[in-house]
Amino acid sequence: MKALAGLLLALLPALAPAAPAPPFSICHGYGCRQQAEIRLTEAEWSAVRGLFRLPVASARAERSRIAAAVALLESLAGRRAGSDADRACNSAGSWLRGQQDCIDESTNTATYLRLLDAADLLRWHRSAGRVRRNPWLFDIHWTAVIAEHGTGVRYAVDSWYGANGELPLVAPLELWRRKAASVTPACPAPERGGR
Repeated sequence: MKALAGLLLALLPALAPAAPAPPFSICHGYGCRQQAEIRLTEAEWSAVRGLFRLPVASARAERSRIAAAVALLESLAGRRAGSDADRACNSAGSWLRGQQDCIDESTNTATYLRLLDAADLLRWHRSAGRVRRNPWLFDIHWTAVIAEHGTGVRYAVDSWYGANGELPLVAPLELWRRKAASVTPACPAPERGGR
C-alpha cells in the first residue's frame, strides 16, 4: 500500500494539468514598431510543453528541442500578430506586411526563451537575453542567447535567418559573433518591390 501511495505521489505532477501559458507580447514592423499580445490556447501550450516532456540526455539535445519550441512559438504567434508571412533575413524588404528585422526577431525569440525558462522546461540551459554584433558600423545584427548551466557557454538562437516557423540557427555565440561560415547560413538575394 505504501509503495502504491509513493507511485501515485510520483505521478501526480505528470497527471496534473499544466499551468496555462501567460500572455506575452511580440513585436514586428522593423525595430519593434508594432506590438501584439499573444494568448496561447491550452492545446497550443501543451504542444510546446510536449517538446520537453521526455527527458533529454545532453545539453546538445536540449538545444534541438529549444530550436523546435522557438519555431513552434513563432508560428503560433505569427498567425495572431500578422507576421506569419515573414521571410528569411531581410530579403523581402521592409515593405512586406509582417516582415521582421533582427531587432524584432531577437526580441521575440528572447521572449519565447524566457517563457520556456519560466515554465521550468529547460534543464540544461537558461535564457540569457539578447546581444548584438557589429563587425562593421553598417552591419549590426542582434540575436537571442541561451547559456548552458555548469559550463556557462553561451549560444545564439537566431530566428532571423529563417522564415516564420522555421528552425532558428543555434550556434556557439563566439562563432555567431565572427559570422563563421560554418554556422552562418547564406541569405536569399533581396527582392525588389515596394508599397
